[in-house]
Amino acid sequence: MFRLDNLVLAQKDFRLTADWSIRPGAKVAVIGPSGAGKSSLLAAIAGFYQPVSGRVWLDQRDLTALPPGERPLSVLFQDQNLFPHLTLAQNLGLGIRPDLRLSAEDHRRIDAALERVQLQGLGKRKPAEISGGQASRAALARVLLRARPLLLLDEPFAALGPALKSGMLDLLAEVAAESHATVLMVTHDPGDALQFADETVLVADGVAHPPAATAALFSSPPEALAAYLGR
Repeated sequence: MFRLDNLVLAQKDFRLTADWSIRPGAKVAVIGPSGAGKSSLLAAIAGFYQPVSGRVWLDQRDLTALPPGERPLSVLFQDQNLFPHLTLAQNLGLGIRPDLRLSAEDHRRIDAALERVQLQGLGKRKPAEISGGQASRAALARVLLRARPLLLLDEPFAALGPALKSGMLDLLAEVAAESHATVLMVTHDPGDALQFADETVLVADGVAHPPAATAALFSSPPEALAAYLGR
Protein backbone atom coordinates (compact mmCIF):
# COMPACT_ATOMS: atom_id res chain seq x y z
CA MET A 1 0.00 0.00 0.00
CA PHE A 2 1.15 3.55 -0.75
CA ARG A 3 0.53 6.14 1.97
CA LEU A 4 1.12 9.85 2.58
CA ASP A 5 1.12 10.22 6.36
CA ASN A 6 0.32 13.80 7.42
CA LEU A 7 2.59 15.14 4.69
CA VAL A 8 3.17 18.91 4.68
CA LEU A 9 4.90 20.80 1.87
CA ALA A 10 5.70 24.47 2.34
CA GLN A 11 7.77 27.14 0.61
CA LYS A 12 7.22 30.89 0.97
CA ASP A 13 3.47 31.41 0.37
CA PHE A 14 2.90 27.83 -0.79
CA ARG A 15 1.55 25.14 1.55
CA LEU A 16 0.06 21.73 0.75
CA THR A 17 -1.08 18.91 3.03
CA ALA A 18 -1.88 15.29 2.21
CA ASP A 19 -2.99 12.43 4.46
CA TRP A 20 -4.32 9.37 2.62
CA SER A 21 -3.46 5.98 1.19
CA ILE A 22 -4.13 4.03 -2.01
CA ARG A 23 -4.27 0.30 -2.61
CA PRO A 24 -1.58 -1.54 -4.57
CA GLY A 25 -2.16 -1.46 -8.31
CA ALA A 26 -4.51 1.52 -8.20
CA LYS A 27 -4.65 3.96 -11.11
CA VAL A 28 -5.05 7.45 -9.65
CA ALA A 29 -5.34 10.80 -11.43
CA VAL A 30 -4.19 14.02 -9.75
CA ILE A 31 -6.08 17.10 -10.91
CA GLY A 32 -6.58 20.68 -9.83
CA PRO A 33 -5.94 24.35 -10.67
CA SER A 34 -2.58 25.50 -12.00
CA GLY A 35 -0.21 26.27 -9.15
CA ALA A 36 -2.17 24.24 -6.60
CA GLY A 37 0.74 21.85 -5.99
CA LYS A 38 0.15 18.81 -8.20
CA SER A 39 3.71 18.64 -9.52
CA SER A 40 5.11 19.51 -6.10
CA LEU A 41 3.24 16.56 -4.63
CA LEU A 42 4.80 14.17 -7.16
CA ALA A 43 8.21 15.76 -6.60
CA ALA A 44 7.92 15.12 -2.86
CA ILE A 45 6.97 11.48 -3.44
CA ALA A 46 9.92 11.09 -5.82
CA GLY A 47 12.34 12.69 -3.36
CA PHE A 48 13.03 15.95 -5.22
CA TYR A 49 11.08 18.11 -2.76
CA GLN A 50 11.74 17.75 0.97
CA PRO A 51 8.55 17.92 3.05
CA VAL A 52 8.36 20.07 6.16
CA SER A 53 6.82 17.17 8.04
CA GLY A 54 5.07 13.86 7.50
CA ARG A 55 6.06 10.59 5.87
CA VAL A 56 5.91 8.83 2.51
CA TRP A 57 5.32 5.08 2.82
CA LEU A 58 5.31 2.26 0.30
CA ASP A 59 4.58 -1.30 1.41
CA GLN A 60 5.50 -0.50 5.04
CA ARG A 61 8.81 1.07 3.94
CA ASP A 62 9.49 4.68 4.90
CA LEU A 63 10.77 6.47 1.79
CA THR A 64 10.91 9.96 3.30
CA ALA A 65 14.66 10.18 3.88
CA LEU A 66 15.74 8.18 0.83
CA PRO A 67 17.42 10.03 -2.08
CA PRO A 68 15.52 9.90 -5.38
CA GLY A 69 17.73 7.22 -6.93
CA GLU A 70 17.04 4.80 -4.10
CA ARG A 71 13.26 5.06 -4.17
CA PRO A 72 11.39 2.11 -5.75
CA LEU A 73 9.58 4.21 -8.31
CA SER A 74 9.75 5.57 -11.86
CA VAL A 75 8.91 9.12 -12.96
CA LEU A 76 7.72 10.12 -16.41
CA PHE A 77 7.51 13.80 -17.34
CA GLN A 78 6.00 15.54 -20.37
CA ASP A 79 9.42 15.69 -22.08
CA GLN A 80 9.64 11.88 -21.77
CA ASN A 81 13.11 11.94 -20.09
CA LEU A 82 14.80 10.71 -23.27
CA PHE A 83 18.46 11.69 -23.78
CA PRO A 84 18.81 13.15 -27.29
CA HIS A 85 22.38 11.88 -27.85
CA LEU A 86 21.42 8.26 -27.15
CA THR A 87 19.50 5.82 -29.32
CA LEU A 88 16.13 4.51 -28.20
CA ALA A 89 17.74 1.20 -27.25
CA GLN A 90 20.35 3.02 -25.15
CA ASN A 91 17.68 5.17 -23.51
CA LEU A 92 15.81 2.00 -22.56
CA GLY A 93 19.06 0.42 -21.41
CA LEU A 94 19.42 3.16 -18.79
CA GLY A 95 16.39 1.67 -17.10
CA ILE A 96 18.35 -1.56 -16.61
CA ARG A 97 21.92 -0.33 -16.03
CA PRO A 98 22.82 3.37 -15.78
CA ASP A 99 26.35 2.59 -17.03
CA LEU A 100 24.89 0.88 -20.13
CA ARG A 101 27.06 -2.21 -19.64
CA LEU A 102 24.34 -4.42 -21.01
CA SER A 103 24.38 -8.18 -21.38
CA ALA A 104 22.93 -10.15 -24.26
CA GLU A 105 19.90 -10.86 -22.05
CA ASP A 106 19.53 -7.13 -21.38
CA HIS A 107 19.48 -6.44 -25.12
CA ARG A 108 16.87 -9.15 -25.58
CA ARG A 109 14.69 -7.50 -22.93
CA ILE A 110 15.10 -4.11 -24.63
CA ASP A 111 14.05 -5.53 -27.99
CA ALA A 112 11.04 -7.19 -26.37
CA ALA A 113 10.03 -3.94 -24.65
CA LEU A 114 10.29 -2.02 -27.92
CA GLU A 115 8.14 -4.62 -29.61
CA ARG A 116 5.62 -4.43 -26.75
CA VAL A 117 5.04 -0.73 -27.50
CA GLN A 118 5.12 -1.23 -31.29
CA LEU A 119 8.58 0.26 -31.83
CA GLN A 120 10.28 -2.87 -33.10
CA GLY A 121 13.14 -2.10 -35.47
CA LEU A 122 13.55 1.49 -34.21
CA GLY A 123 16.07 0.84 -31.45
CA LYS A 124 18.95 2.47 -33.36
CA ARG A 125 17.09 5.74 -33.90
CA LYS A 126 17.60 8.80 -31.73
CA PRO A 127 14.68 10.76 -30.20
CA ALA A 128 14.90 13.51 -32.84
CA GLU A 129 14.31 10.89 -35.52
CA ILE A 130 10.94 9.71 -34.23
CA SER A 131 7.52 11.27 -33.66
CA GLY A 132 6.15 12.58 -30.39
CA GLY A 133 3.89 9.57 -30.05
CA GLN A 134 6.78 7.20 -30.65
CA ALA A 135 8.83 9.04 -28.00
CA SER A 136 5.97 8.57 -25.54
CA ARG A 137 5.88 4.85 -26.28
CA ALA A 138 9.67 4.60 -25.86
CA ALA A 139 9.42 6.27 -22.45
CA LEU A 140 6.72 3.80 -21.43
CA ALA A 141 8.90 0.93 -22.63
CA ARG A 142 11.64 2.07 -20.26
CA VAL A 143 9.13 2.15 -17.41
CA LEU A 144 8.14 -1.40 -18.32
CA LEU A 145 11.78 -2.50 -18.14
CA ARG A 146 12.32 -0.86 -14.75
CA ALA A 147 9.27 -2.63 -13.29
CA ARG A 148 9.06 -0.41 -10.21
CA PRO A 149 6.02 -0.77 -7.91
CA LEU A 150 5.17 2.95 -8.08
CA LEU A 151 4.86 5.01 -11.27
CA LEU A 152 4.54 8.80 -11.20
CA LEU A 153 3.54 10.71 -14.33
CA ASP A 154 3.41 14.50 -14.70
CA GLU A 155 1.20 15.32 -17.71
CA PRO A 156 3.19 12.94 -19.91
CA PHE A 157 0.84 13.10 -22.92
CA ALA A 158 -0.28 16.74 -22.78
CA ALA A 159 1.39 17.60 -26.09
CA LEU A 160 -0.31 14.79 -28.00
CA GLY A 161 -3.49 15.06 -30.04
CA PRO A 162 -6.73 13.59 -28.68
CA ALA A 163 -6.66 10.28 -30.57
CA LEU A 164 -2.98 9.62 -29.93
CA LYS A 165 -3.33 10.58 -26.28
CA SER A 166 -6.26 8.21 -25.84
CA GLY A 167 -4.18 5.39 -27.28
CA MET A 168 -1.30 6.22 -24.95
CA LEU A 169 -3.60 6.15 -21.92
CA ASP A 170 -4.79 2.69 -22.94
CA LEU A 171 -1.19 1.55 -23.37
CA LEU A 172 -0.26 3.02 -19.99
CA ALA A 173 -3.07 1.04 -18.38
CA GLU A 174 -1.79 -2.15 -20.01
CA VAL A 175 1.83 -1.50 -18.96
CA ALA A 176 0.75 -0.72 -15.40
CA ALA A 177 -1.27 -3.94 -15.23
CA GLU A 178 1.64 -6.00 -16.58
CA SER A 179 4.08 -4.54 -14.04
CA HIS A 180 1.49 -4.50 -11.19
CA ALA A 181 2.41 -0.85 -10.61
CA THR A 182 0.51 1.70 -8.58
CA VAL A 183 0.11 4.81 -10.76
CA LEU A 184 -0.28 8.48 -9.86
CA MET A 185 -0.81 10.66 -12.95
CA VAL A 186 -1.02 14.45 -12.91
CA THR A 187 -3.32 15.80 -15.61
CA HIS A 188 -5.19 19.01 -16.37
CA ASP A 189 -7.71 17.17 -18.55
CA PRO A 190 -10.74 15.59 -16.85
CA GLY A 191 -11.09 13.31 -19.87
CA ASP A 192 -7.75 11.71 -19.01
CA ALA A 193 -8.93 10.97 -15.50
CA LEU A 194 -12.25 9.56 -16.66
CA GLN A 195 -10.60 7.29 -19.23
CA PHE A 196 -7.68 6.05 -17.15
CA ALA A 197 -8.13 6.47 -13.42
CA ASP A 198 -10.16 4.41 -10.96
CA GLU A 199 -9.76 7.21 -8.42
CA THR A 200 -8.86 10.89 -8.54
CA VAL A 201 -7.06 13.16 -6.08
CA LEU A 202 -8.22 16.78 -6.15
CA VAL A 203 -5.47 19.26 -5.29
CA ALA A 204 -6.95 22.62 -4.35
CA ASP A 205 -6.88 25.26 -1.61
CA GLY A 206 -3.75 23.86 0.02
CA VAL A 207 -4.97 20.28 0.29
CA ALA A 208 -4.37 17.14 -1.75
CA HIS A 209 -7.71 15.56 -0.94
CA PRO A 210 -8.10 11.80 -0.39
CA PRO A 211 -8.73 9.79 -3.57
CA ALA A 212 -12.36 9.55 -4.61
CA ALA A 213 -14.02 7.38 -7.25
CA THR A 214 -13.39 9.24 -10.50
CA ALA A 215 -16.82 8.98 -12.11
CA ALA A 216 -18.62 9.99 -8.92
CA LEU A 217 -16.23 12.89 -8.29
CA PHE A 218 -16.80 14.42 -11.72
CA SER A 219 -20.54 13.78 -11.77
CA SER A 220 -20.97 15.62 -8.48
CA PRO A 221 -17.85 17.79 -8.07
CA PRO A 222 -17.05 19.72 -4.91
CA GLU A 223 -16.93 23.51 -5.19
CA ALA A 224 -13.18 23.71 -5.93
CA LEU A 225 -13.39 21.14 -8.71
CA ALA A 226 -16.56 22.67 -10.16
CA ALA A 227 -14.79 26.03 -10.33
CA TYR A 228 -11.80 24.43 -12.05
CA LEU A 229 -14.10 22.73 -14.57
CA GLY A 230 -15.97 26.00 -15.20
CA ARG A 231 -19.31 24.72 -14.03
